[in-house]
Amino acid sequence: MPDPTDVEGLTVGQVSTRLGVTVRALHHWDEVGLARPSLRTAGGYRLYTAGDLERLHRIVIYRELGLGLDKIRSILDSTTAVPEALRAQRAQVADRIKRLRELSAGLDRMIDAHERGLLLTAEQQVAIIGPQWNPDWSVQARQRYGDTTQWQQFAEGSADRGPEEWQAIADAMLGFEGALGDAMDAGVQPGSAEANQLVEQHREVFASYFPLSRQMQVCLGRMFEGDPGYAAHYNGIRPGLATWFRRIIDASARVNGIDPETATWT
Repeated sequence: MPDPTDVEGLTVGQVSTRLGVTVRALHHWDEVGLARPSLRTAGGYRLYTAGDLERLHRIVIYRELGLGLDKIRSILDSTTAVPEALRAQRAQVADRIKRLRELSAGLDRMIDAHERGLLLTAEQQVAIIGPQWNPDWSVQARQRYGDTTQWQQFAEGSADRGPEEWQAIADAMLGFEGALGDAMDAGVQPGSAEANQLVEQHREVFASYFPLSRQMQVCLGRMFEGDPGYAAHYNGIRPGLATWFRRIIDASARVNGIDPETATWT
């Protein structure tokens, strides 16, 4: 608190220095009637008394507590409103702290998702995706694709997902792959309505990871057939399924005006 014995007739600049507030703020508080100086010089310059400084000190304290100027005015002009106003402000601060903690936790998850991909333990990954899954693959994917837009989209979706959501995604993909194998067994031809519907279903299911354009899907089809790991996965469902899957993707792309031979990851 200011010492009233040495404070009488302080200028705006002196008060600004003592309280650590700007001259502009002091002028504003004067203009809105929140803290007007009691004295003026012959030339009209503001001079603050000890009583003025005490009021200003309280304003600074309440402002640091997050109170608005109108609330500060009501507190300063009332003899009974201080405890109630401070309790209400304390409740608002507690709520803000809770939101900030939630935001901090969300940011931690987002950072982890960008760095790790799947926010699941190795045991959870194998249990959900299947025994053929290697938890190191997610780390390898981060190293290979971490700078791409698709990895960022995947990570931001992953940050909000727990085991139940990933289980639902895995079940949807498993159901699609079963339908894919059944369609090949049934002799469904590339370019047919049924084959094109399967291609659309693949894009919908895959969108759980990141949005998949038709051109990107063509690139995936090539990878499913040409990459030994992916080819082994699809051919393990049905012999020859990797190639058949690539063919129905290519045929659907042509229907939609895309030349599979020139398709790029866009």
